[in-house]
This record gives sequence, structure tokens and C-alpha cells, in this order.
Amino acid sequence: MQTIDMATTPLRELNATLQAQAKQTNQTVWEIANPKGAHAIAVGLDAPIEVTVKGSTGYYCAGMNKQATVKVTGSAGPGVAENMMSGTVIIDGDASQYAGATGQGGLLVIKGNASSRCGISMKGIDIVVFGNIGHMSAFMAQSGNLVVLGDAGEALGDSLYEARLFVRGSVKSLGADCIEKEMRPEHIAILQDLLDRSGAPAKPEEFRRYGSARTLYNFHVDNAAAY
Repeated sequence: MQTIDMATTPLRELNATLQAQAKQTNQTVWEIANPKGAHAIAVGLDAPIEVTVKGSTGYYCAGMNKQATVKVTGSAGPGVAENMMSGTVIIDGDASQYAGATGQGGLLVIKGNASSRCGISMKGIDIVVFGNIGHMSAFMAQSGNLVVLGDAGEALGDSLYEARLFVRGSVKSLGADCIEKEMRPEHIAILQDLLDRSGAPAKPEEFRRYGSARTLYNFHVDNAAAY
């Protein structure tokens, strides 16, 4: 295991070292000590390496991740795993606003709660939240899956496209064009796979599924108030 101490190593040097593994991956396990809430830790990775951040992080941790597995042993600030492409990001604590925003692939696991706009504009990422999520989550979500073991805040799935939302707890309110849908066998299978991969302590039969009513795809005067 390679250890980088942020008490003595600047952020730019840290990220440059991890990003260089895209060309040479013989050192595949890394530990980052003393992050002290720094922003943009472990961003832009593109190699099948494992990175453990020993503490909480600031903005955009593991942003643009590709292939790597990044684990944060504390909580994460806004925009964790933003624009993630592939790989896995695991947050042991809570995540702030817009976790997984615009994510195009990979798996984001949040073992605590997520704040507002979790999964905003997600484009293929899978997000599993063990706790609750805040308001406007999955706003304009295009594809992928958002799984919530706890409760969801106001305006869930507002202006949703084709992402699938699975919530075990209560939903304070649904956003424009988001409706509850039937949980068919294929959805049970998708959800079971996500629960297994994330290690979430739940059964797929305990969840309800939400998706797009598909009334906002094209402008219609009868829906003008919803735009």
C-alpha cells in the first residue's frame, strides 16, 4: 500500500500521482491521510486502482472517476463523484448536495444520508443511499438507478426522463411528471443486483418504484403550468 499524507503533500501533487497510474498501475492500493476536508481529492482517475481517503472531504471528491474504487471513511462535501464514468465510489458517512451529479456510469454508495439534488441530471450512474435524501433529488435524471433505503424529500424526480427511482421509505412529494410505477420482475432483478453490489441491508420487495409519466417530453399547452 502506498500512503500519501496531505499534511505534507500538496493536493496538486497528490492528484498528479494518482492520475499517473493510468499509464502505470503496478501500485494499485493507495491511502490518503489527513485530508482535512480538502476539495477535489482523487479527481480524474483513470486506472483500476483502490484509493482510501482516511477522513472527510470537501467539494468534488472522486469527480470524473473512471475505473478506480475510491472509499471515503468520513463524509463528503458537495458534488462527490460528479460526472463519474465508471468504477465505484463509497462514502462511509453523509454526502452533501448534488452527489453523483451528471454521472454517466459506475456505482456511488452513500452509507449515510445525502442532501438535496442527489443524482441531479444523472446519465447512467447507479446511486445507492442507505439513509435519506433531500429535496429535488434526481431532478432531470436521464438514465441510471437511484436507490434510497430511507425517505426522500420534496419534488423527487422533477422533470425526470428515463432513470429509475427506488425508495423504501416515504416520499414527501413527487416533482413534475414523476409518478409511482409498477414494480415488475425485471425491476426486482435490477434492484436486487444493486443491493447486493452495495451491501445494502434491504430486500427489493420493500421498495416502491418511481419513473417518468412522459408528459413533458414535448410541449403541450395543457401542461404549460408544469414547465
